[in-house]
Amino acid sequence: MKCHLYTTTTGAMKNAFGGLLNTHRHYTHTWIHETLVDLLAIQKEIHPGVFALMDGTTAGNGPGPRTMTPVVKNVILASEDQVAIDAVSARIMGFDPMSIPYIRIAHERGLGKGDPRDIEIVGDVEAADERWGFKVGKNFHGLLAWLSWFGPTKVLQPLIMRTPLVALPIFVSEFSHDYVQWPARYKKVAERWEETTSWGRLFARYRREGHLAG
Repeated sequence: MKCHLYTTTTGAMKNAFGGLLNTHRHYTHTWIHETLVDLLAIQKEIHPGVFALMDGTTAGNGPGPRTMTPVVKNVILASEDQVAIDAVSARIMGFDPMSIPYIRIAHERGLGKGDPRDIEIVGDVEAADERWGFKVGKNFHGLLAWLSWFGPTKVLQPLIMRTPLVALPIFVSEFSHDYVQWPARYKKVAERWEETTSWGRLFARYRREGHLAG
């Protein structure tokens, strides 16, 4: 369960964007909400059922997917309805699910239930009633994303994003995240999470024991 600069939240439906699209998925960022809905429609046509499990043991607050603050929440969601699980996740994080285009469009197309009033919650009902007050926030990458995909400069997409020039924005993104923001702030955030939370200490132990790749 976490926030995302492009889609407000990222969960079951957004997972298909990285899982089912390959090297040219960035072509669809301008229409990312519609793309997520189309990917769900394709999955429902191909598969008899898709079960989604969402990890909120440590949730991500802030301008995700790479610059977030980890917050221990100890929540796990599960559903056979990808729209419903994303809607419940968004609501718990503090967003109105029907204000998020990919959830609303999928709901309107009958691909699942996006209106929390239509969703039956079983299990820890009290946890489902929580509102965490998460905010996507803003950062440098968000500004570049807006200029690239949504702002008036999006007319430059064919030149910058569909030619070898695409290496330039990739370099800028990786340099900003890996060599500026990570050492300046987020490395300390990750270390504090590892040192002060039970999930962080477990993660660190797994790494020490060689259970994690990379």
